[in-house]
Amino acid sequence: MDIRAYDLISELGLGGLFLGSVIEALGVPFPGGLMLVLAGVLVSKGSLNYLGAMALAVTGFNLGAAAAYFVGNRLGEPLFDRFEKAFKIDRRKLDMARAWMERSAAAFIVLGRFVPMASNLTPYLAGMSRLHPARFLLYNSIFAVSWANFNLALGYYFSRNWQAVAGFAGKHLPYIAGAALAVYLVAALLLKRKYKI
Repeated sequence: MDIRAYDLISELGLGGLFLGSVIEALGVPFPGGLMLVLAGVLVSKGSLNYLGAMALAVTGFNLGAAAAYFVGNRLGEPLFDRFEKAFKIDRRKLDMARAWMERSAAAFIVLGRFVPMASNLTPYLAGMSRLHPARFLLYNSIFAVSWANFNLALGYYFSRNWQAVAGFAGKHLPYIAGAALAVYLVAALLLKRKYKI
């Protein structure tokens, strides 16, 4: 369990969840998903309201993503040129991500969050590409609702059924890990072939 996420959600409650979602959307390394899982555990115990947690997580994620979009829109290419070495940004991959963005903004914003490297850069690239802000917020909201709901539900379900889940996982861990890896690799391969990322 990540101590930072646990402390933030335990001490600040919904405010911490909102702040964590903003930070996650900005592309800063932060366990935002884990915070939502922990919030789901607190929801199951009656310490947090599910709809309130969901609304604040989605609002915070959209706020952070909008800020990143604005930075990309206003500063654009010079920003990446200046911090290319500091953040180890591969120019070739950046160009491929931008090409994917131009071909299908919806797929890039909704699915790009699941792709390493593209995830942190998604809102900045959307701003750089001059995608209309309303379209960006629509696609970003689709991802944010899915992301928040999945992680909250995961924490809620695990908290309610942790003994059964732990027993099942203990018996079938190698199969679960293998299946998860296979799904990830197939999805990554399909995305790479389709969008040449």
